[in-house]
Amino acid sequence: QVHLVESGGGLVQAGGSLRLSCAASGSISRLIVMGWYRQAPGKQRELVAVRTSGGITTYGDSVKGRFTCSRDNAKNTVYLQMNSLKPEDTAVYYCKVHNLNIRVSEYWGQGTQVTVSS
Repeated sequence: QVHLVESGGGLVQAGGSLRLSCAASGSISRLIVMGWYRQAPGKQRELVAVRTSGGITTYGDSVKGRFTCSRDNAKNTVYLQMNSLKPEDTAVYYCKVHNLNIRVSEYWGQGTQVTVSS
């Protein structure tokens, strides 16, 4: 099992910034993908950003140019720097990792609330 602990969510005004962190622990073999998804009330969960162990990052269209996803492989931690936040960024943000150990297993964090006020 891989355990994920997220931190950094909260309330911020539009135009502000927040930084989310997600630390993985447990039976880690190789975290080939680490990243973030979000789910707003009444909407489907959507991709925010994911980063591979090789350094390739994919962003959702709505956050390109504003959010930056990075990793510290030595700490098994993924970060999400969110700038120029908008009210429509309000959602529960979930960390997700893919751990490769013979096969790929996916793990989700418990989620952290981000609220952007107008």
